[in-house]
Amino acid sequence: MWCCSGLCPRRAWPTSRGAQRASLGVVISASHNAFPDNGIKFFSAQGTKLGDDWELAVEAALDEAPVWADSATLGKTRRLDDAAGRYIEFCKSTFANDLTLKGLKIVVDGAHGAAYHIAPKVFHELGAEVIAIGCAPDGLNINHEVGATHPEALITAVKANQADYGIALDGDADRLQLVDADGRLFNGDEVLFLMVNERLARGEKVPGTVGTLMTNMAVELALKNKGVEFVRAKVGDRYVLEELEKRGWLLGGEGSGHLLALDKHTTGDGLISALQVLQACVRSGKTIAQLLGDVVLFPQTLINVRLKPGQDWKISEKLATETKAVEIELGDTGRLLIRASGTEPLLRVMVEARDAEQARACAERVADTVRA
Repeated sequence: MWCCSGLCPRRAWPTSRGAQRASLGVVISASHNAFPDNGIKFFSAQGTKLGDDWELAVEAALDEAPVWADSATLGKTRRLDDAAGRYIEFCKSTFANDLTLKGLKIVVDGAHGAAYHIAPKVFHELGAEVIAIGCAPDGLNINHEVGATHPEALITAVKANQADYGIALDGDADRLQLVDADGRLFNGDEVLFLMVNERLARGEKVPGTVGTLMTNMAVELALKNKGVEFVRAKVGDRYVLEELEKRGWLLGGEGSGHLLALDKHTTGDGLISALQVLQACVRSGKTIAQLLGDVVLFPQTLINVRLKPGQDWKISEKLATETKAVEIELGDTGRLLIRASGTEPLLRVMVEARDAEQARACAERVADTVRA
C-alpha cells in the first residue's frame, strides 16, 4: 500500500467529525519519501495532527503489557465508496463560485500518491485543460522522480505542453510546488506571501501569519511592509498549526510547500493551497510572477556538517564567538540559523543574505568552526 487516499480526515471532508463523526483518522503514508519509508499518521477528531504530548503518551503505552480483546468485540470495517467524490466536491467548494479555470492549461503531478485519481479531476471540473503526470501508482513508485520533491519532471512537462501552470503534490498530497509557463519554480514561502496578499487585496484583515525558522527573510520583510505580523515556529507544519491556533490566525506555511489556510481546511492540503493561488491569479488577471513582483528571495546557503561521536557543539566557545561575529556582519540584512538534525548526526548551518557570496562565505566560516 502506498498511501491512504480516502478515509483520512483531510482527504475527504473538512474534519473527521464532519461527515463520519469519527473519533480518529489513521493514514498509512510515506509522505514525501520512497515506499520503504511507509509509516502511520494519526489525525484527531478535529482533523488535526496529534500533539507531542499525545504522541509521547502513545509511545509510553507501547511499553505496557498488551491487553487482548475477543475477536467478536473488535468491531467491523466498511468501505466508504464515495470518499473520492466527497473530497473532490470539498476541494471545489474552497474555490470562489464566481470564478472558473476555463482557458487555462495545467499540468498536474500527483507523485504517484494519494491524490493521483483526485487532483486531475478537481482542476478539470473547475474548467481547466489538464495534463496529468505522476498519476500511475504501482505500489512502489510513490515520489519516484516526480512530485513536489522532484519538480524537474513538472518543469519539463509544463514547457513541453506549453501549459500556463504546473502543480506538483507529494505522496500524501500535503506539499505543493508551483511552476509557471516560463518554467519558474515557486516555493512555499512565496506562495504563503501570495495567499496573504490576495486576502489583503480583497479587503480582508490579516493580522499575522506564521512561518518557520527556515522561512526566507525576504518574505518576512515583505509581509511586515504590508503591516502583517510574522512569527517563526519550529520546522514542521504541526508547529506552524499550533502557533496559528494559539494566536487565532489563519495563514501559515513552510518553504517546502506545507501551507495552511484554516478558514478553508483544518490541516495542510496541497490541492486546497493550489486552488487559493489559482484563484488569486484568475481574480486579478495576473500571473504568479506578476503577483510576486515585489518579492525577491534572499540567497540561502545550507551546509550540513557531520558531528563527531560525542561532539557537543552547544558548548563550543569558538563556535559561539564565530556565530556572534557573523550575526554582527549580517545585521538586519541577513540571518544565521544553526540547528541539529533530528534523525542524523548532522549540524545544519544556514545563512541567508541579500548578497549570495556573503551568505556562502559566512556559512563556510561557521561550518569550518564546527569541523575544527
